[in-house]
Amino acid sequence: MCSFAILTILTADAQTVRTPAASPTQTVKQELGIGSVELSYSRPTIRGRKIFGDLVPYGQIWRTGANQATTLTFSDEVIIGGTKVPPGKYGLLAIPDRAEWTLIVTKQTDVNNPALYKQENDLVRVKAKPATLSTPVESFTIQFANVKATGADVQVMWDNVAVSLPIDTDIDRKVMTQINDAMNKDNRPYYQAGLYYLENGKDLNQAAAWLEKAAEQQPNAFWVHHQKAIALSKLGKKEDAKKAAQKSMELAKQQNNQDYVRLNEKLIAAL
Repeated sequence: MCSFAILTILTADAQTVRTPAASPTQTVKQELGIGSVELSYSRPTIRGRKIFGDLVPYGQIWRTGANQATTLTFSDEVIIGGTKVPPGKYGLLAIPDRAEWTLIVTKQTDVNNPALYKQENDLVRVKAKPATLSTPVESFTIQFANVKATGADVQVMWDNVAVSLPIDTDIDRKVMTQINDAMNKDNRPYYQAGLYYLENGKDLNQAAAWLEKAAEQQPNAFWVHHQKAIALSKLGKKEDAKKAAQKSMELAKQQNNQDYVRLNEKLIAAL
């Protein structure tokens, strides 16, 4: 009886032992357009092995990581390789090759080995040229790079190889639709609309007019007066721009915001 009790205790202790994962999971969330994208994948390391063409064979489906399936979850519609991808969760697969990779967005989210892959579930395939890195990446890495208002690149890096999958959003159409709808209502978002026009190459006269309305709505908002000054300066209305910048600077001083004091000083000096 005593020996059985000792064995039971040892077995119970052994069941609680935890060791670090050889390929730990990483989840990354990135704002994209007016939505977001979440990436989940496992991160193997080189550990002295030959990677592409050996551990990861050329010309075969790869789960783009280790252990679990690699997934991308979009909160809003995106465009990949010219194909509109609806909101939802998708798998990210790859077919590496020496001169060209095929990156695959699939409806399957369970492909943790090539045998599970079914090509009929492909949503889009994109060809990508691999770049050679000057410094090898030890831990397999997928990251969001070149992030901008209209999209980002999903950048896959391991060993001395990097490939990118561009993701675009039809953000301009969506924002313009929102602006047009909002401007037909009583509580009009003059500042957001004016700033979008200013920063995205739209009608500058309209941007300046809306920012003027925004300044009337928020007379003490130094940041509004500053953007109004920028719009006026781009229109070539230097004296009006200078007055708006000086107003913004005075308000920024009153509210002890030295960042905007410096921004306005720089703007006035450039006029």
